[in-house]
Amino acid sequence: MVSWWNRKRAAQLAAAWLASRNPKNAAQVERLQLDDVSPELDVFLGQAAYLQLSLYETMGRAGAGAPTLSGRLVTGVLATTALERHRSIVAEIEQMGEDPAELMAPHRQAIDRFLERTSGADWYESMLTGYVTAGILNDLFANLLRSLPADVRQRLRTVFDSREAAAVVEELSARIDEEPQVASRLAMWGRRLVGDTLLVARSALASHAREDQERLEPVWTELIAAHTRRMDALGLTA
Repeated sequence: MVSWWNRKRAAQLAAAWLASRNPKNAAQVERLQLDDVSPELDVFLGQAAYLQLSLYETMGRAGAGAPTLSGRLVTGVLATTALERHRSIVAEIEQMGEDPAELMAPHRQAIDRFLERTSGADWYESMLTGYVTAGILNDLFANLLRSLPADVRQRLRTVFDSREAAAVVEELSARIDEEPQVASRLAMWGRRLVGDTLLVARSALASHAREDQERLEPVWTELIAAHTRRMDALGLTA
């Protein structure tokens, strides 16, 4: 997985797939057919569990830099929601009789490097990181979940929802209204995040399908359309 973490490659992915970000075309996107690109169950659970654990830790650290108490509280919402997701996924791993640490270990280096690069220079960028990266990847994992065994789908059916999004939008929008000059910086930061996050999304798919651009185009189109709607909710250009 280390080979995915290449800045030039991230820029190429973003440039190629952001062309499909226009929300006007979102209704034309077909539901994803992921049966032949979904990873093995242990890979899915291990990566998802470690990602949520890492987001929890990252958002927990970001809260100290919040400019307001309400901002600190909402950063805590991001952190605790990620921890709740992590615990649900770990419970599923343990139900399978597997060791959560062993399943998460293969994904540690790549995800750590991803979050190091996308941690943000201040609270504003960190909050947008949590909002954008969690949004894109939770969308992907929710879609991949449809191809997993029915009992797993049932137990994890609400794990990858967007329960924290409204609070983040409200708080970050209020801060942008108070300091309009940060809007352009955050719009640029959001565009940078897309390339790196799509690399993680690609690594979550079955290895045999990662280079099949024609097959994967609907995946990226749907993810980018949803990302555009999230940025629109903040009044930022995707």
